[in-house]
Amino acid sequence: EDADPQKTAFVLRKAWTLYSVTPLHRFRRARLSEYARLLSAFIAAEKQKGLAVEVGVELDVKVALSSLAELRGSELDQAALLVQLSSRSRASSRSSEDKLVWSGWFCSVCGDDLSENVPENFTCLPLFLTHGAESYTALVGSWFQKTFDCCFRRLAISPLNLSWMVAMWAGYKLERAASAVELVFSMPRLSQPLDISYAIHPEDVKALWDTVQKTPGEITQGEVDVFMDCLYAHFHRHFKIHLSAAKLVKVSTGIASAHCDGIVKILHSQYLPGVLMLLTELAISQIQ
Repeated sequence: EDADPQKTAFVLRKAWTLYSVTPLHRFRRARLSEYARLLSAFIAAEKQKGLAVEVGVELDVKVALSSLAELRGSELDQAALLVQLSSRSRASSRSSEDKLVWSGWFCSVCGDDLSENVPENFTCLPLFLTHGAESYTALVGSWFQKTFDCCFRRLAISPLNLSWMVAMWAGYKLERAASAVELVFSMPRLSQPLDISYAIHPEDVKALWDTVQKTPGEITQGEVDVFMDCLYAHFHRHFKIHLSAAKLVKVSTGIASAHCDGIVKILHSQYLPGVLMLLTELAISQIQ
């Protein structure tokens, strides 16, 4: 909750692709600089189609690994691990700055359910978020899997979880004017793809949620169902379309947006811990 906004600013307003990761075996924080050199050499070797590359020589891709204690939910959580890949073209001068080409970070925000049940030599960072080319994601993922005997899986978000997200985020109060809450639905069994976008004023959504929620700070599945049914009924009254027969594929609010393919954009630093706690929970549920 006491995250330094400057240290976590890189998280905001970027589209992050989500993965779940099983616990890392024999991962040591004290060896981050060594891991960076090894990962850099691995990427260079893969780019040169398997030709060996000496560890420590200057390479086209520079790797940096660092800990971020700000991105965790409690003292029981491991500090987040940030992986950054930078490149410098061969033609550029030595004094020119490296260009950041890919970022990824492992984190656990209130992931006690997983960390309490693993042996001592394992590090639990179940949520992995990436921004950049998929080719780099594949290389970084491959190295981590081989080095720490872990497994990566894309983390999709079900329509049920998307409805929970819009209900939770609709209840948050924003100090500045927020954009409309938008729900995107995909209509099934049509010869041509058809998406329906349903935009609602954020104050109207919050007013509706406040009438549905019985206990502030607590949310039940029943409340989420009633909330969504009210939105569906309003839409049907105006357009005679049953959205309950469609698939919810994306939600966008002033807090964050999420797509069923497992792509999230976080917009508001104040609610960053809450969003990451929910995503950590989804990642753990996929592992278990």
